[in-house]
Amino acid sequence: MNGYPPIGAHGIVGDLQTAALIAADGTVDWWCTPRFDSPSVFASLLDSDRGGYCRLHADVSEEATVRQLYLPDTAVLITRFMAPSGVGEVLDFMPPDPSPTPSATHRLVRVARVVRGSMPFELLCRPRFDYGRAPHDLTRLDDGSMLFRGPGTDLQVQTTAQIGLHPDGTDVSARFTLHAGERAAVVLTSETGEPGELSGRPGGQVPTAEAVLAEFEACTGFWTDWLRSSRYRGRWHEMVTRSAITLKLLTYAPTGAPIAAATMGLPEQIGGERNWDYRYTWVRDASLSVRAMIDLGFTAEASAFRRWLRERLDASGTASGEPLQIMYRVDGEPHLTEEVLDHLEGYRRSAPVRAGNAAADQIQLDIYGEAAYAFAQAEDIGGIRGWQAFTRVIDWLVDHWDRPDEGIWETRGGRQNFTYSRLMTWVAFDRAIRLATAHSRPGDVARWQAARDTVFRQIVDSGWSEKRRAFVQHYDTEVLDASLLLMPKVGFLTPTDPDWLTTLDAMDTELVSDSLVYRYDPAASPDGLRGSEGTFNLCSFLYVEALARAGRLHQARYAFDKMLTYANHVGLFAEEIGPSGEQLGNFPQAFTHLALIDAAIALDEELDRAERRPR
Repeated sequence: MNGYPPIGAHGIVGDLQTAALIAADGTVDWWCTPRFDSPSVFASLLDSDRGGYCRLHADVSEEATVRQLYLPDTAVLITRFMAPSGVGEVLDFMPPDPSPTPSATHRLVRVARVVRGSMPFELLCRPRFDYGRAPHDLTRLDDGSMLFRGPGTDLQVQTTAQIGLHPDGTDVSARFTLHAGERAAVVLTSETGEPGELSGRPGGQVPTAEAVLAEFEACTGFWTDWLRSSRYRGRWHEMVTRSAITLKLLTYAPTGAPIAAATMGLPEQIGGERNWDYRYTWVRDASLSVRAMIDLGFTAEASAFRRWLRERLDASGTASGEPLQIMYRVDGEPHLTEEVLDHLEGYRRSAPVRAGNAAADQIQLDIYGEAAYAFAQAEDIGGIRGWQAFTRVIDWLVDHWDRPDEGIWETRGGRQNFTYSRLMTWVAFDRAIRLATAHSRPGDVARWQAARDTVFRQIVDSGWSEKRRAFVQHYDTEVLDASLLLMPKVGFLTPTDPDWLTTLDAMDTELVSDSLVYRYDPAASPDGLRGSEGTFNLCSFLYVEALARAGRLHQARYAFDKMLTYANHVGLFAEEIGPSGEQLGNFPQAFTHLALIDAAIALDEELDRAERRPR
């Protein structure tokens, strides 16, 4: 495999425990199994030579046009190959597993079919276990399937009768031709466990066309049934639905923990060092994701996350020593040791490639507010034990909120009194008071009110720059920060407050570029890292929502429509947008898709209100 596809040239499929990225040429270049945060089987996205991949594509000598799309309202990805000889497709899906029990076995089903003429296909399966560090053995089984054996992981490649597999060293290849109306399937099944416990046949019996069709219908049925819970009926149905499916795909079903993104190591700047592992559960990202899902009507996801969060509150031994830490593994494990995989060159030589995340032990006080914000949006705030755990944390926060921290952006340039962190501690106290009052739950409400009001006064006095006529990043700077776009959303001030409108104007002048929004200016506020970054998609959608709520509807709708043009060909977003409109950072990014949902809902509401207003 030569070169690297653009980050945005991918679709995602998943089974609610793990996920795979599939490039627009039919190459699976990222798959970790059995969990999102497990070592990879395919990782050519981070090293085209050493990472491993599985390609199933049209093997035509003439120029072929390739297009990719999702089967509507599902997570079934279709890659189409159009050539003079015919039109062929590869359908990729993973049978969903919503079970609360983690599975050691996972299946990626790839169906090749021809709808016009005839087309030859080529299969190249070249796994590289443990991020490309571990060797493997290859065995042909009696049924003609191939078994790759890595350290603690088996990968079986099975096919329907039309495809004959051939060993290629320790890899596998096949070539076959299909005619109109014909189809053939390749099934990749991983099994993980102790070497003595592995079955040696993770995929079971050889797949038949009928069995694969039944799996396909069950997969599409799962997604269409799940989407029936959505109550969104607004103007951007297709994009909101795709974002909801993406957030669901990025949620680990056994625990209800959403991850930040499916990948690790994808750069915020090509050739730069801002390359992080996002396959973990950030309390902040997860809380906001769940809140967006609640707004769409998906309440089961909120209940599952609330259980997971309560377990974190009840547990001890956080890496930071706080009641909560900023991120965890999907099973709740708090230790995320960061290591550099220096044998991988990185996406387009963007090194270092990091696995794990050293930011896990940072102090970021805003997470308590985001957790409370998610709880406050739920129709059911949970049981007595959950409330007691929640109030213990609020009581603790009363004594510990007034401290510098690393802030929402996890800068590595030292702790500051970040305004956003103070804002979200205000939210923690405010939502705790509201919940106790609305649900008649016990709590030291008078003490919480005193703390809430103290935080409010401090933000107004120290987080405001009279010179800039704006709220600023932290108490010792004049630098702006796009995280503060959440100020009206969380109710700290109204969307039309004069101090907020001048803050919004200042951001528009300094942080906004053609409706795209930078998080902050690293040159003005050093963050301890070299290089630069693109505009941050989360902030761009927060900007749309802030404009809409402020009544600037024409500007908001134009900014939103322009943001949608930066989506990739199947409606997915990475973390950032680069100077030429390219997707940068880990992909797909939950933060981006939850903010898209929020912006669409806000814009719908404000446009509807304006249409009802007398002229």
